[in-house]
Amino acid sequence: MKINKQWLLKSRPIDTLSVENFQWHEQAIPELKDGEVLVRHLYLSLDPTNRIWTNSWDSYLPPVKIGEVMRGIGIGVVEASRHSKFKPGDFVQGLLNWQTHMLTHGDQLARLNVAEGVPLTTYHGLLGMIGMTAYFGLMDIGQPKPGETLVVSAAAGAVGSLVGQIGKLEGCRVVGIAGSDDKCRWLVDELGFDAAINYKTGDLEQQLEAQCPEGIDIYFDNVGGDILNIMLAHLNIGARIPLCGMISTYNDKELRPGPSNIGALLMKRALIKGFIVSDYFDRAKEAGEYLLNAYKNDQLKFRLEMHDGLENAPHVFGKLFDGSNTGKLVLKVDPDWREA
Repeated sequence: MKINKQWLLKSRPIDTLSVENFQWHEQAIPELKDGEVLVRHLYLSLDPTNRIWTNSWDSYLPPVKIGEVMRGIGIGVVEASRHSKFKPGDFVQGLLNWQTHMLTHGDQLARLNVAEGVPLTTYHGLLGMIGMTAYFGLMDIGQPKPGETLVVSAAAGAVGSLVGQIGKLEGCRVVGIAGSDDKCRWLVDELGFDAAINYKTGDLEQQLEAQCPEGIDIYFDNVGGDILNIMLAHLNIGARIPLCGMISTYNDKELRPGPSNIGALLMKRALIKGFIVSDYFDRAKEAGEYLLNAYKNDQLKFRLEMHDGLENAPHVFGKLFDGSNTGKLVLKVDPDWREA
């Protein structure tokens, strides 16, 4: 009988999410019933939103309950099926969670039609929810126009690195904000950003004035907090702020006061709008065609930071918050999986 290995949420984090908040669990996988499908988990996406799901309050999804399998988005392959919509060998994506197998009725799964010559892991990055987030946040809310200045925070992260490149394709001048000189060099030298600012060195406001002397038309926000407050002071009239994430606040024990510079939105007639990628699932084809075309024409690059072993998930997850990862953070769940 097959064994399913899982990470259960043992306790809610006080600040950072660590291995102490989880419990390793193994259990036998029962025989399939009519309408069920068994998925072998191949690749687990590790995302800042995982931290939000461990809180005790509702966000855009209910919190993970104590004792439940930790929630997470995965890519897997159907191993066995008694479901009319799935057959063995199908690649699927969905809430496979922090476990090696998922036994489900299929309501959490979407079948992946993997494009020829495209690695499966691309669907955790450029052609997955990360790519959709970057595309719709910038194109639908940011509405970039040639010649405008786009600033992206957490620019060396999975979403930010794509936002900047899409901005360049749309004719913007792009400035990235990141947390190390190496990341800044990667943004400029490899991804084609016009400039990059290391917010950990020097005065951020002064660096911003130097790199954006004519102000900011679009600020794609992945971090919130103090950096958002600074950006508000540099907006141009009619600026747009897609609010994608607020990772700088996710480990806070108490709610922070709101931005002190919020009045800038009024004075500059600016727009700030939060969004979740699931808002755009009905338009997924639009993003997929744009991103795949750009990828095949060598106009978009993305980086996957791959780690091995489900047992390492809590430790690897911490890289999202200590600033040590670059690009999309992915965990290879099945050590024996090899792409054809």
